[in-house]
Amino acid sequence: MGKLEAVDIGMEYYQPRIRHRLLALESVSLTVNEGEFVSMVGPSGCGKTTFLKIVDGLIHPTRGNLLLDGTRIDRPGRERALVFQDASLFPWYTVIRNVAYGLECQGVRASDAQKQVQPFIDMVGLAGFELHYPYELSGGMQQRANLARALAVNPELLLMDEPFASLDAQTRELMQAELLDVWRQARKTVLFITHHISEAVYLSDRVLVMGARPGRVIADVAIDLPRPRDLTLKRNPHFLELEDHIWGMIVSQVKRTMLSDRLVAANGAR
Repeated sequence: MGKLEAVDIGMEYYQPRIRHRLLALESVSLTVNEGEFVSMVGPSGCGKTTFLKIVDGLIHPTRGNLLLDGTRIDRPGRERALVFQDASLFPWYTVIRNVAYGLECQGVRASDAQKQVQPFIDMVGLAGFELHYPYELSGGMQQRANLARALAVNPELLLMDEPFASLDAQTRELMQAELLDVWRQARKTVLFITHHISEAVYLSDRVLVMGARPGRVIADVAIDLPRPRDLTLKRNPHFLELEDHIWGMIVSQVKRTMLSDRLVAANGAR
């Protein structure tokens, strides 16, 4: 049994205004093993973020089972931490208060929580910025604080939903390298959502490719590249082969969906 087990997860939404049922996820089954870094990629709208929210317990699937260490997930829990696209830091708190917030929510006294989070602030490279406010930090530094806050609650599973999407290209590349360094130190199990195929290949042990809506896993690609990794790896011929292989699958899904939409539109116009 893996750390995370998803068995036949389905998610359907009812849209009352148009009296329509939308099937977002169909029979998603996957395994994430202890200590693995696994990424999910796929066409826009394929249900990646929906699946991540189900894993976090924020929404309930319409069918299927989700297990963490053999225990069914049916609500949010301390054993999971979710890192969003935006840093979502409290502007009136300093870095150390923001990072300590999760522990305070668990009942740890503020002064004790701030002592406990210092190693995580150091780990993400924010030592010396403990008393800064979010507006005094760059976008990359804000996301480091966001990551430190997630790590500070010591989750069994770290969920990351396109955490670098709002960063400029250069900062994004640097944050990828820093995330791998933090992951090497923390050794957390990670499920990472991204639209960037090169990012997924660079970071991951495996890349799960989602098909077009309704979302499902169409491929599980092992990333057989050595660790530790630095950014020069992205120029490696095998890296580019893996990237092209995954890109080809996604393009095929997008073209298939576009063709299907055109046929539906043409039939509706008759």
